[in-house]
Amino acid sequence: MPTVDIDGEDASDGLFALVVAVVEILVDALEREAIRRMESGSLTDEEIERLGSHLAQLEGEIDRLKEEVGVGDDVDRLRGDLDALVNDALLDLRDGELGVESR
Repeated sequence: MPTVDIDGEDASDGLFALVVAVVEILVDALEREAIRRMESGSLTDEEIERLGSHLAQLEGEIDRLKEEVGVGDDVDRLRGDLDALVNDALLDLRDGELGVESR
């Protein structure tokens, strides 16, 4: 797993990249929940439109900040690592619930 540089001038960029990666993961979770609610019929057309607009604005702002600070590649790298870590943790939880031996 890559590390976040905490020494020198790059410390704030590394921390910013980590925060943005976590925010992107949360936005992805919000989008999945929005789709689930949309498909279940629990949102009105107005709510769907408003939610879609807000999520698009949020993603646009995240992209703008990444470009402004210049951390897009770092965020992508961290996202990949965090996604893999979360997937492994979910598999471990599922395997534990099913009584399956660890990998």
